[in-house]
Amino acid sequence: MPQTPEEESLGSLVAQASSHISDLVRSEIELAKAEFRFDAKRVGTAGGLFAAAAFMAHLCLILASFAIAYALAQWMPNWLAFLIVTVFYLVVAGLLVFIGVRRLKGLAGMKRTARSIKGLKEIASPDEHLPAPRSDREPVTRDGA
Repeated sequence: MPQTPEEESLGSLVAQASSHISDLVRSEIELAKAEFRFDAKRVGTAGGLFAAAAFMAHLCLILASFAIAYALAQWMPNWLAFLIVTVFYLVVAGLLVFIGVRRLKGLAGMKRTARSIKGLKEIASPDEHLPAPRSDREPVTRDGA
């Protein structure tokens, strides 16, 4: 016959609580793993779709470039029309590189994280920041001498 909570010992209750907490933590970890696997599959699929879309857009850019060059070729020589389109893309690429370099120069690093870790180091090892005991003084004993 099972005992009522009032009849069980404190040790038994603590053991049961510990077991329940352990089961709960394991269940939460399994749930997190299952959710992560599901999300990882969705992210992988979405990434593949984005890559395919980017490839298709790149092909469209190439075809549009030819169309623009052939349209310009109606008023000028073919070589000049294609040269104008090529120079346009080189200028755009140069601007993108310039903007990217400027953005990289503006990086500050992980200053807040470094400060936080330094603070944790100070908290974790307080012995380094305590003053060293002076050797000219004798330790105090229980009898006061």
